[in-house]
Formats: sequence, C-alpha cells, structure tokens
Amino acid sequence: MKFSVFQVSRKGGRTKNEDRMGYCYTRDSAVFLLADGMGGHPEGEVAAQLALQTIAALFQKMARPVLSDVQAFLSEALLSAHRKILRYAMDSEALDTPRTTIVVAVLQAGKLSWTHCGDSRMYLVRQSGLVARTKDHSLLEQDLLRPAGPDAKIAHNRNVLFSCLGSPTKPIFSLAGPVPLQPNDRVMLCSDGLWSSVSEDAIVFELSQKSVDAAVPDLVEKALRQGGQASDNVTCIAFEWAGPGTSHEHVGISTDEISEGVFASTIQASWLDTHVDDMDDADIERSVAEINEAIRRSVAKKS
Repeated sequence: MKFSVFQVSRKGGRTKNEDRMGYCYTRDSAVFLLADGMGGHPEGEVAAQLALQTIAALFQKMARPVLSDVQAFLSEALLSAHRKILRYAMDSEALDTPRTTIVVAVLQAGKLSWTHCGDSRMYLVRQSGLVARTKDHSLLEQDLLRPAGPDAKIAHNRNVLFSCLGSPTKPIFSLAGPVPLQPNDRVMLCSDGLWSSVSEDAIVFELSQKSVDAAVPDLVEKALRQGGQASDNVTCIAFEWAGPGTSHEHVGISTDEISEGVFASTIQASWLDTHVDDMDDADIERSVAEINEAIRRSVAKKS
C-alpha cells in the first residue's frame, strides 16, 4: 500500500478539545479514525479517546496482516468502543455517560469501506467530484425532521442526533463499501466543526485541487475563520491513495517493505486482551515506540 496522510486538530473557541483522530496500519491494511466527544455530557474527550484506543487495539488483534472480514470488523469495532465507554462510566460511578460520535474508514486490497455513528463525516473525492459522503445520524439528514420554517431553524435542528457511542441505548450505525479506489483519490474524515462552517462544494474543491497536506490545513483554517470566536473544535484527517506502481518518493507512507507481523499506530493502544486501564502513559508510549522502531528496522534491513 502507498498513501499520503495529513491530520490537524484545533481547539477553536472552546475551552478544551474533545476531538480525537489517528490511524493504524499493517503491511496490507489500514484504518483511519476520528471521534468527536459530545458536549452536554461529561468527559467527551475521554469517550473519544476510549473509542479510538479500543478500535485500534481490535485492529491490531485482527489485521494479520489483513482483516478477514472488513464489514464484521467495522461492526465489532463500534460496538466494542460503545461497551468500553459504558464500562468506564460504570467504573467511575458517573451520573451520566461520556458520549462521542465516530467515523472509521478501512483501506484494504485497494478498496475503501467505512462506518460511522453520529455526525462526524467521511468524504471520498475523485478528480473534481464527490463519490461518497456519510449521512449524519441526525433528525434532519435522515429525513426524520422536515422543518417548514426559515433556514435558521434548519441550521439549529441539524445538531439533533439520535445515535452516538456511550448512550444507554444501543448505537445505530451505518456500514458502506467496499469501493475500489483509483490513484489520487482523496478520503477525508472530519468533525462537524469543519463541515458545519465550510460548504460541501468548498470541501470538494480543496481536496480535488490540492494535495492532502495543503488541503487539510487550509480547510481547517477556513472553518476556524468562518466559526469565529464561537468556533467548535475543528479536526480533520485525510489521505490520498497512490495505487500500485507509484514510486516511494511520491508518497508519505509505503508499506511494501513492512514485515507481515508489524503494526504501526498513531493512537495510544495496547493489545485487546491487555487491560488498557492497567497501563500508564509511560507503558503505552513505550509500546508504540517499540512498534515504530520495529518498522524502521524492517524497512532499513530490506532497503
């Protein structure tokens, strides 16, 4: 696999950043994740981080080096993350549960599959057109609410979600794909802090006209400007699929020389059968450092 990836997260006008994002990959499979902790409930940032850790750990366990069933992984990933958040709330004896939206995209065998819960979005852009976009689990996007009033009422109601991770009710989530990718396809995951301030046309234009390392920061800055002092957290992670035959110097990440048993991650996560709660920050960071050093040695040995 060969792809370029870029990610940015900004606090905006909020007191803290409750968004989290990251990605993991093996030689033949990759997963990209973004979660937006929900305001109005306690510890949204904890829910977002727990979701990413749980899914990264599950990917690490199941991608050997490919996922045998991508759709089954995506379903199990969201439900496992949901249960992890609920367990955290029970152990903390919280009066309310932390909650988060989530969007997950898997790249494998040159194809893209994805799932989401809530209103964190994924966009797939090819050349100058939008190939696919997730449909928010909101009253408005799912045609469960058809306000007859002015645009202000529509804008207000777009935030009404009926599904998320961490809610006492079982989450509703959507599965899609696999969609075969073409060279130079761009895939972007973002929180609602971006898409609520930047039009879909502007998102597609930026992704189609610029490399991801230029488009992502430009889109984030545009969202912050549009949002002003009241801007929400703005988080975005995007990758460009290079496809077979692209030379190494033209891509950010090439997994061609990675050994079969190697796993890399930008997310602090441990093996699923290890209790993450029992690991302190030093243990987690040491584990990630060892994994990334193994990749470096593997690539250097074969170059």
